[in-house]
Amino acid sequence: MAKKQRAKTDKQSYDEELYRIRHSAAHVMAQAVLEMFPEGKIAIGPPIENGFYYDFDLPRPLTPEDLEKIEERMREIIKGKHPFIRREVTPEEARELFKDQPYKLELIEDILSRGTDEYGNPLPEGEQPKLTTYRHDTFEDLCRGPHVEHTGQIPVNAFKLLNVAGAYWRGDERRPMLQRIYGTAWKTPKELRQYLNWLEEIKKRDHRRLGKELDLFSTHPDVGAGLILWHPKGAFIRHKMEEFAKEEHLKHGYVFVYTPHIGKSLLWERSGHLDFYKENMYAPMDIDGQDYYVKPMNCPFHIMIYKSRIRSYRELPIRMAEWGTVYRYERAGVLHGLMRVRGFTQDDAHIFCRPDQMPEEIDKVLQFTLHILRSFGFEEFQAYLSTKPEKAVGSDEMWRDAEAALEEALQRAGLPYEIDEGGGAFYGPKIDLKLKDAIGRTWQCSTIQFDFNLPERFDLTYIGEDGKEHRPYMIHRALMGSMERFFGVMIEHYGGAFPVWLMPVQVRVIPIADRHNDYAQQVVEKLQAAGIRAEGDYSDDRMNAKIRKAQLEKIPYMLIVGDKEMEAGTVSLRTRTGEKQNNIPLDDFIARVQEVVAEKALI
Repeated sequence: MAKKQRAKTDKQSYDEELYRIRHSAAHVMAQAVLEMFPEGKIAIGPPIENGFYYDFDLPRPLTPEDLEKIEERMREIIKGKHPFIRREVTPEEARELFKDQPYKLELIEDILSRGTDEYGNPLPEGEQPKLTTYRHDTFEDLCRGPHVEHTGQIPVNAFKLLNVAGAYWRGDERRPMLQRIYGTAWKTPKELRQYLNWLEEIKKRDHRRLGKELDLFSTHPDVGAGLILWHPKGAFIRHKMEEFAKEEHLKHGYVFVYTPHIGKSLLWERSGHLDFYKENMYAPMDIDGQDYYVKPMNCPFHIMIYKSRIRSYRELPIRMAEWGTVYRYERAGVLHGLMRVRGFTQDDAHIFCRPDQMPEEIDKVLQFTLHILRSFGFEEFQAYLSTKPEKAVGSDEMWRDAEAALEEALQRAGLPYEIDEGGGAFYGPKIDLKLKDAIGRTWQCSTIQFDFNLPERFDLTYIGEDGKEHRPYMIHRALMGSMERFFGVMIEHYGGAFPVWLMPVQVRVIPIADRHNDYAQQVVEKLQAAGIRAEGDYSDDRMNAKIRKAQLEKIPYMLIVGDKEMEAGTVSLRTRTGEKQNNIPLDDFIARVQEVVAEKALI
């Protein structure tokens, strides 16, 4: 059985000693920055997974040279072995201490009036607000701790300042833009080197860089931020992904629908989106005197299809799917390549079922989700089960049954999972499924979400065996989440070297000299006749340059043909992974590729 555990706080989620080191390093960094900019204002500086940061309001933008100087000063402070001294202060003492620090003053008032910590987060239940500070050397900060005993316990050669980013105060774009310095700290120099190497690998796999190099997608300011242009190669890979997933949906009992991109305001009022989600919706457009909105979600349209006629208990479950494009207003500061966009296509589906069918449907959805994700090359997953919050719609019995079905499905699937007590949406519990990529990062993709709200709002019913109206269960689910984000994850997971079955060009045939072009073309035609996507490189470049070009394009197979191959009717193979094999019968190579494609395997 999979291991069950409660969701952890950020502080508990990694080594306690590292937490103290990173928290203390953030304070040391703040001291060094204020010494460089005495008029500077400090905001918050928490430890985070893999490091720490601190936000500053400074008189000028920081430069890479500034970070080097700050690092150098931090090492001097660390070597001083200054003790971290905790003290509890009164509101008056705190206001006096931070009288020239407006962000700290705001946090003090929040701690006292709203019961938050020094970062503005709600305190744990039952904990009373109090003001504490930690001082080392000349620097004192509003802080609950914990810290190392003295600065000398921060490993002097195991930390590094990484970069500077903009960050709105309290995450509010209407508030001042601050400069956030990110750093990392570890127990040993070896761990630091390993982490920095990992960061370099992340840079190599960055989907934005690879998307440009491989000519997969782009954005353009004249089109609009967060709106993706799919180029032919990227569009082809997406087509193959969708083609496979749609065929699998049909095999698993789903029916496909298409719905409009816009709908009347009345629809969004009834669904509750205009009450609860309007800030994420685009402005309305006037059509014949009526307000219409581009859709942020597909759910209301699927519901209207369900409501188009009376439904019988014999029809259920109905598994209604759509590759539906939706539009949501995201702040410009959070847009990020394919990962955070304003227009995206969801592999969306809604399941309408009877209460007695619900546990089996959850099992089927979860197993189907794992099947799809594994087919795209992902094998490691972590699940999170979010349960009933304080304010919720739906009966206690419905919540208990739904939560039990979700948890039992996770256990039967053998998935590790954590329970986020009270973390569900007001309209139902859910499973969030995170996948792990090739370099160990986790990505949120799949969601299985109950909804007790929309069936009530839209008065969904079916006629039961008793001839009476009954309310169906409604389950939202998206397996890949969005095609844009999932495609971005795929780029980074594979470093652009997609599995053979997805590649627009699977084989490039490379003639050594012009006299081999005719034979190369015969090879290309035979490959194409066998259903293999092949092309020839008949340019004037030298053979090694042609091979290098194909490698940069991540083409899985390169077939070299020269005099020997032409005479024997064979090919010589080079793969993007470095494998070499000479004089292979062409039919043998075709069989090999067909097997790799059929198994959706990597080379």
